[in-house]
Amino acid sequence: MIRVLIVEDEPKIAAAHRSYVDRLTGFEVVSVTHTGREAISIAKRSQSAGVPVDLVLMDIGLPDMSGLAVAAALAGLRPRPDVIAVTSARDLAMVRAAVSHGVVLYLLKPFTFAAFREKLERYLEYRAALPAGEAAISQQDIDRAFGVLRTPDQRATLPKGIAPQTMDEVSRAVRAAAGGVSAGEAGRAVGVSRVTAWRYLERLAEDGVVERRTDYGRTGRPQVRYVWLR
Repeated sequence: MIRVLIVEDEPKIAAAHRSYVDRLTGFEVVSVTHTGREAISIAKRSQSAGVPVDLVLMDIGLPDMSGLAVAAALAGLRPRPDVIAVTSARDLAMVRAAVSHGVVLYLLKPFTFAAFREKLERYLEYRAALPAGEAAISQQDIDRAFGVLRTPDQRATLPKGIAPQTMDEVSRAVRAAAGGVSAGEAGRAVGVSRVTAWRYLERLAEDGVVERRTDYGRTGRPQVRYVWLR
């Protein structure tokens, strides 16, 4: 079993990630934490107890320190846990920094369970492709292991009928609205119908990226608003 530490400062998103891991074969969650310092402490305690963390699902934007700083601190542990960055940061400088800190995979929010599953299954294949222990390995072993990590854009795993560009536009509309948006408001902002916007908003809600909130308004008629959790 791959022992997983989840580091995510938003409790509802952390819970969603835990439920995702629980649905996968070959992985177990050993702990969930919301701060970088606690993540380092948990990893060190696990190592001292002889049950080291194998994989860290790391949010980059933590409240107390950068997720990349946490990754750098964890690099001193032996065995060193692998890190998958789980973040909405899309700028090239951040991606390069993640690579330089040993991040093995980069998963962009928002994402579906299918995208999450694909990344972790690829990671499992990567682990299986490497010999156990500290044995010397060949160039062929290394190429095969790293080859399984080279996957297409995770957005290609979106369900049928969900277009990556529209998903990005709907996501931006929700993030830009401090009080959230209704399906109608999102549709007008993106230029699609209310029903189409509702499908994308529901997908984001199912993935734990947005939260549904009921707004009764002045007339008392309930309206669902979708609020970004980051």
